Amino acid sequence: MVDRPLPRGHSRRNHNGGAGNRYWPFHQRQNLIDGVAAVENLPADHIMAWPGSSDPLSRAIVTFCSPRRGLVTVDPTYEPAWETAEWLKIPLKKVPLQPGNGYKADVRAMLAADPHAGVYYICSPNNPTGTLTPLEDIEWLLANKPAGSIVLVDEAYIHFADAPSAVSLVRAGRDIVVLRTFSKLFGMAGLRLGLSLARPDLHQKMLRYDWFNQSYMLPVVAVAAGIASVGQAARITQRRKEMQAIQAATFSHLQKRNVTYIPSVANMFIIDWKKPAAPVREAFAREKIIIGRSWKIWPTCSRITVGSRSDMDKFCAVLDKIMA
Repeated sequence: MVDRPLPRGHSRRNHNGGAGNRYWPFHQRQNLIDGVAAVENLPADHIMAWPGSSDPLSRAIVTFCSPRRGLVTVDPTYEPAWETAEWLKIPLKKVPLQPGNGYKADVRAMLAADPHAGVYYICSPNNPTGTLTPLEDIEWLLANKPAGSIVLVDEAYIHFADAPSAVSLVRAGRDIVVLRTFSKLFGMAGLRLGLSLARPDLHQKMLRYDWFNQSYMLPVVAVAAGIASVGQAARITQRRKEMQAIQAATFSHLQKRNVTYIPSVANMFIIDWKKPAAPVREAFAREKIIIGRSWKIWPTCSRITVGSRSDMDKFCAVLDKIMA
């Protein structure tokens, strides 16, 4: 990613979040899409904006799955995909992450789990492990999946990883939908702004329930912030390096304490306490440190978010106290 000038028609006024009394001031929605198109080298008609990326995630599953064509994911991963499948009452297959595979998505096992699925969902970097699925593995799945299905790649954390994006496969016209969000590195979780990137015909299928309604009903302040943020490649790199330095220091501390963790390329990681995680979480909470959840498949593990340096210094100090 490189710093690029704003597309024609952008101005300081285009970014103004003070126009929240209007639905679509200053063509902000299109300005956001044009800005993303310039950064990603993608036609603007391949990009849709949403109030967060959860809507297009669930929408893709609703669109491309059915009682005969289910959903395949890894386990553990971001749970809303499972929740949507359970609500739809469609077949759901979860392929366990394995240490021998570096805890990345095993695309061959995913295809074998359901050779007739409608959606193969890969969160990369994965939430909660922060592990990356190589682009060549996603390409293999696209080449071998059943006709009429899609690969849904959730890149909510991609800006933390210095790695190729699956957007290149969107450019190549493949059966793929890539999700992005401004909630993570851009720090806009409460503002609600996300993107889906796909061929126009795939997007059109995803709109059959409400047409463009949800994609146009965007928070004006969020769109203004998104326009101002999307092209700031130097700032994105700076934030990524800051997170990586803090994470490396945390991992070094865990190694000194012989605490087992899964190496991660995103702003979260998994610790295996080698004992039930719930009491450990409660012990941290008593010290006013809130750590993340565990999963049914990994009841001894917790998800840890990488915060500021002072946050992680406090985390390490409390960990030392708990383990004493």
